[in-house]
Amino acid sequence: MNDTATLDRSHPARRFPWRRFATDACWMMVLVAICAVIITWSFGDGTGFGINLLVSACIGTIAFVIIDGVRLAFWGQGVRPHWLAFAAIIAVGVPVGQIGGARVAGWLLGRELTTLHTLGSSRTTGMLVFTLLTTGAVTLFFASRDRLARAEAAAAEERARAEAVERQALQAQLQLLQAQIEPHMLFNTLANLQGLIALDPERAQQMLDQLIQYLRATLSSSRAQRTTLAQEFALLDAYLGLMSVRMGARLTYAFDLPDALRAVEIPPMLLQPLVENAIAHGLEPTIDGGHIRVSARRDAGLLTLCIRDDGRGLDAGPGKAGTGLGLANTRARLDVLFGGRASVTLRPADGGGALACITIPLT
Repeated sequence: MNDTATLDRSHPARRFPWRRFATDACWMMVLVAICAVIITWSFGDGTGFGINLLVSACIGTIAFVIIDGVRLAFWGQGVRPHWLAFAAIIAVGVPVGQIGGARVAGWLLGRELTTLHTLGSSRTTGMLVFTLLTTGAVTLFFASRDRLARAEAAAAEERARAEAVERQALQAQLQLLQAQIEPHMLFNTLANLQGLIALDPERAQQMLDQLIQYLRATLSSSRAQRTTLAQEFALLDAYLGLMSVRMGARLTYAFDLPDALRAVEIPPMLLQPLVENAIAHGLEPTIDGGHIRVSARRDAGLLTLCIRDDGRGLDAGPGKAGTGLGLANTRARLDVLFGGRASVTLRPADGGGALACITIPLT
């Protein structure tokens, strides 16, 4: 049963472009009517428009079936015939259509048309030349239209292929940038954990537990292309909890996430590099540490995410905030994802410290 169905689908009649053939037939009938008008006015022998229309329709239909049918049978299989072969098809189709069409029209009219369509007569010769020129022009029109359609389809396919390659390249670039974030954070944490094992085993165990919790939170985010703000803030909570084990009372933090924004989607792990930057360059260099506040707000179709710290600020000398791989990666990711529609700003915060904000369009 399946073999029969496959055979039926592969039958030449099913592969023939019937829809295009029907469209061409409609155009042919329009041109037949135009030809009938031209013949009636040009020859002026008293033959009425109705008879000329019938004769033109019979001639045009037979010639059309031969010429356009063969053309589509070739091109429908993706084969482009040589122009000499195509000229031969026209040379056969035109006289066959001329003679056969006249006989069919005579049979329909119930009278012999040989007096009007005898080969060798001036009228027949003129109509034959006219039919040949018209058929050639119409065939070239259909062929040019099909060639243009194929070129447009090929261009559209090439554009789709280029867009797919570009999307794959962007995704690979994003994965590379994101992959640079996780080792950077893990190396720092493991180095601190190694030092704590000998000095404070209990605190080292606490840090290890917090690290496991953080890694569990990052597992889903690191593999996704989008994450919600609720998930992103939960990830930051796990990360800052890990950092608070290391820094103790020197680090406190708070979150400000309105309920209306919890389901808003953003690229995963977008905020963590800025939080890392605030800790490494703002809080850790100071004796007392400090406080970090992460907030989100929506304004005029834009989502603004801010990380504020009350550390040493931007003008504290070497190693000042604003440097580092994390911030560079954030800018690079935003540029890949949003182009010029997203931005990262870093400025001194009111009352001391630094304020880093990401602004992205809400889509």
